[in-house]
Amino acid sequence: MAKDGTVVAGRNMDWAFDMKWTLMVMPKGSQVLLSAPAKMGLPAENLSSKHAFIGVTPAILKGGNAFLEGQNSAGLGMSGNFLPGFTQYQSVTPQDKNYVSIVNLGTFTLGMFSTVKELKQELPKYKVWFDPSEVSGIPTAPWLHFVFTDRSGESIIVEFVKGEMVIYDNIANTLTNAPTYDWHLNNARNYLALSGTAPKPLTIKGKSINELGSEGAGMIGMPGDYTTPGRFIRASYLLQMAGQVKTGQEANQLIGHVLNNVDVPLGTSISTEGKATVSDNTQWVTIKDLTNNKLKIANYLNRTNYIQMDLNKLFASNKQMSWLIDGLPYSDGDLTNRLMQ
Repeated sequence: MAKDGTVVAGRNMDWAFDMKWTLMVMPKGSQVLLSAPAKMGLPAENLSSKHAFIGVTPAILKGGNAFLEGQNSAGLGMSGNFLPGFTQYQSVTPQDKNYVSIVNLGTFTLGMFSTVKELKQELPKYKVWFDPSEVSGIPTAPWLHFVFTDRSGESIIVEFVKGEMVIYDNIANTLTNAPTYDWHLNNARNYLALSGTAPKPLTIKGKSINELGSEGAGMIGMPGDYTTPGRFIRASYLLQMAGQVKTGQEANQLIGHVLNNVDVPLGTSISTEGKATVSDNTQWVTIKDLTNNKLKIANYLNRTNYIQMDLNKLFASNKQMSWLIDGLPYSDGDLTNRLMQ
């Protein structure tokens, strides 16, 4: 949060597969489906969304949308990150009355809630479930944890571990992929010596020994790799050391600088999936101004050319709209002719 009260959140989508990522505007009054696993035969409920929202969903998913990123007209923002190896969703029983599929959790939270306080009170009343037989078209199961932030600056992490919903206050103002949030916080204790201040010179036999090179030696030891733990440390410590900026414009720029530090170029995170060799990369980036309902977005090939959207205008249209993120009209930023006038 900036000193003027502006709250800005951002995220990178670091992934290896082509998901046909699609940016969608969902107007107020859109359908919100709350259902149990089909095999249980429990009644479904169709709600009408209280808020318009914009979000990102993988178009390769068959049968509907699964929003992993977004913000709504009330200033609530959401990001879903990958948590394989730790996620175990909840089990719905015949006695349960409130339930929602993980696939529909993004639509539910962005469509129906205004604040983090609301979420903390109401979300635990619902069982969040996953049935692999009801999801197809995507390369891996949606093992996810979420960060929610509102325009008051309050932020929480929601995870599903050992069949239970776990909610943490987001004291680090950061979330990356696996492991779990509490693991990342514990790991951060290994880096308490990091400092934004250069170390003081040493005097040895009357001679002053200064740091070698330019300023920045206080950050020696900060991870520079592309692992999730390394990126969590970089992002959280950079945010902490940068301190509170004055204005919303400065907050937007600060988030951009931090995200640049955890950006993953193609070829730096290669793995083998079956017979295929794939490389994680930052497929898209969003910066969400939750106070003023603004969104900036850029894809891998236009990483330095954000498109900005006034969400109030999009929401006022009361229309559902969608665009492939890779097909958005990015500007090349060439101002040569204008500067030569």
